[in-house]
Amino acid sequence: MLEKVKELLQEVEKFVSKSEKETEEFRLKFLGKKGEMNALFAAFKRVPNENKKEFGEAINALKQNAQAKVDAFKGNFNTENENEEIDLSRPSSLDNLGSRHPISLVRNQIVDIFNRIGFTVSEGPEIEDDWHNFSALNLPEEHPARDMQDTFFIQTNPDVLLRTHTSSAQVRYMEGNKPPIRTLSPGRVYRNEAISARAHCIFHQVEGLYIDENVSFADLKQALLYFAKEMFGEKTKIRLRPSYFPFTEPSAEVDVSCNICNSKGCNVCKYTGYLEILGCGMVDPNVLENCGIDSKKYTGYAFGMGIERIAMLKYGVKDLRLFFENDVRFLKQFDKSI
Repeated sequence: MLEKVKELLQEVEKFVSKSEKETEEFRLKFLGKKGEMNALFAAFKRVPNENKKEFGEAINALKQNAQAKVDAFKGNFNTENENEEIDLSRPSSLDNLGSRHPISLVRNQIVDIFNRIGFTVSEGPEIEDDWHNFSALNLPEEHPARDMQDTFFIQTNPDVLLRTHTSSAQVRYMEGNKPPIRTLSPGRVYRNEAISARAHCIFHQVEGLYIDENVSFADLKQALLYFAKEMFGEKTKIRLRPSYFPFTEPSAEVDVSCNICNSKGCNVCKYTGYLEILGCGMVDPNVLENCGIDSKKYTGYAFGMGIERIAMLKYGVKDLRLFFENDVRFLKQFDKSI
């Protein structure tokens, strides 16, 4: 029996595989369920006690050498094209490239449009304190306007919250920089709202701020008209409706002409010919003073828009929840929008 093991050891040492098939046949012969190793281990019971040590060492060495041969040759052969030459000059396939999310596409386009007229990006933390999110923006404690935004507060510290708008990033920027200021603040915001086709507890905003001497409402209107034409097309019109925001005075909401019906009226624009896209206004003097800016010398305007709202209008999406569900069928539609 020991002589047979030595013969098998020599066979293993001489084995050289020329294909994946030969390697597999070798593995089955020695290491398979019906292979040589299982037969030798079964025969081990019949070996006399005085020879068991020598026989056991021999079959263990055989098993290790056979496994080493299999490991050495396994995977070294292309089973699909063993007889074909590889064309190294053939271009690789790009079929599986991903695409940017529609929210990222719209965000980048908004930033790019305002970059052309001098706005630079500034960002801030998503976990904020009460001062930067509310008080500095003319919303002191017990102010009724705080009820306009349902806030996620950190339970262990009522002064810490998830920001409800990116205006907090603008406050931080004003505190650390002197006018002239022309900044754009994109980012995620959070509000405790019921999730539906037109609302979500997480969404994205872009807010702009311009502060300098002699800034007027006419400057604000012209900047927003430029943005609307660049985003929705040269024929786009805007209209401003009086509104209220605690951090701007006067304030307005901005509508753009409906590009689906060409302002003739449809169910999307509720037959008004216009769609609301953002809020804006002249920065309240109290906000400037809270941030250390002389309100008697400087004036400014601010505006804010929801990125999801712009994306819904631009791409004709009717359900806001689609942006958060990661449905590949939905996202694939934006492959060529990069």
